[in-house]
Amino acid sequence: MKLSELSFTTNLDENIARMKELFAHDNTFICRIAQGRGSPALRAALFFFDGMVNNEVINESLVKPVTLWDGAPLPMDAAIAEVLHTNDCAFDPGMEKLFAAFLYGDTIVLVDGDSRPAVVNTKGFARRGPDEPNNEKVLRGPREGFTEMFMGNLSLIRRRLRTPQLCFEFMQVGSVSHTTVCVCYLDGIVDQTILKDVKRRIQNIHLDSVLDANYLNEIIRDNRASPFPTAGCTERPDIVAAKLLEGRIALVVDGTPVVLTVPHILQETFQANDDYYISYLYTNLTRWLRILGFILTLTLPAVYVSLLTWHQEMIPTRLLFSIAASRQGVPFPTFTEAVGTLIVFEILKEAGTRTPDTIGQALSIVGGLVLGQAAVEARFVSAPMVIVVAFSGVTALIVPKLRTATLIYRFFLLVCAAILGLYGVLLGLGMILAQVCHLTSFGVPYLTNLLSGETRSHTDVVLRFPWFAMKPDHRFLAGWNGVHR
Repeated sequence: MKLSELSFTTNLDENIARMKELFAHDNTFICRIAQGRGSPALRAALFFFDGMVNNEVINESLVKPVTLWDGAPLPMDAAIAEVLHTNDCAFDPGMEKLFAAFLYGDTIVLVDGDSRPAVVNTKGFARRGPDEPNNEKVLRGPREGFTEMFMGNLSLIRRRLRTPQLCFEFMQVGSVSHTTVCVCYLDGIVDQTILKDVKRRIQNIHLDSVLDANYLNEIIRDNRASPFPTAGCTERPDIVAAKLLEGRIALVVDGTPVVLTVPHILQETFQANDDYYISYLYTNLTRWLRILGFILTLTLPAVYVSLLTWHQEMIPTRLLFSIAASRQGVPFPTFTEAVGTLIVFEILKEAGTRTPDTIGQALSIVGGLVLGQAAVEARFVSAPMVIVVAFSGVTALIVPKLRTATLIYRFFLLVCAAILGLYGVLLGLGMILAQVCHLTSFGVPYLTNLLSGETRSHTDVVLRFPWFAMKPDHRFLAGWNGVHR
């Protein structure tokens, strides 16, 4: 029997037989029959999955009240009102909603003589606490992070935005997984055109399953082929609350701690989690360092290769002699040496990321010190190249949100430098800038606020103004003429 073919009757024994047939190959499926003391007695069947429910709730709120009932049999709606002890019960919600809740840890209740079911909230599966995300640690500020618990994540947002303007709208995606997605926004602040566009894109998703927020990200985002992120992601509820206050939309996906925020613009990639919890003077200094680090990680290897290959006259004489001496015996051209060293560096970084912490730390030390020193002594690479690649790799860690873009465009600029020298580097940077200017996120230009003429839209871009200098309306769309404020 298929789920679409299932229907309930007034005969409880027939309903039990149909449910057991449907889940005949699932050993976690439990059918519990409870009977009252009356004559004739109230008879009920409870269906749930072992490991998904809270046994105490089932025993105390469902089974015990039925067994203690000494009156006549009741229809399902009357049993909910007079017998069952529960504050979260849906009566005859429809088969689709009924089984969506049942497969997620709720309990189906049927009574003899009534074909209308009830579904009771009895979720009790294992969960982890809202600990601070490892990849989004802060020096100061809240230490909570999202978990895989859907309703728990929504409660973390609700605790920070205690206003009736906060709206949660549920949608389901995935023809097999039936994953719940919550569209969160602040009514009166969000742009309605963007909100409708977000809902439309989610409704047009045609996948068997959606198991993580990245499934949505790759489908609904603008400019899918671009390495620049046009949809933000975070595991911190305080960041989501801040984005909602700016007029953005948050997408919470059931089963994952990652929450998407849209629209997402370039300035967000240079903002750190604790920029707003520490002194604005220190924040501005570190934000400029992030911008400088992003520029260096892109251009430093390409500039080094172009200078040694095409523009040696631009290098100071003593430095040129030092580099030439270190390159004696190296069998590879500068371009090949740079590409090979960068590839080895990325391999070591990926290996350190995918291995356990203790082994990863040892691997980083071995790769960074032992292999690097051995490669220089064996004349496979020169010492200046190791320094350039290592510095480029370290600066890439300053802006983790742009790691895909830095990895791709670093090699792109290397090729441009090998072909045309510094002119190629400038040409490559111009092509990258042209692409960034063309990017949008749900119709919002990627460089919004950076190119705006309104002063209030610049209070949190390359610099963070102190809170006493912030305008009350500091929404990120405030300077974009395409949005009606």
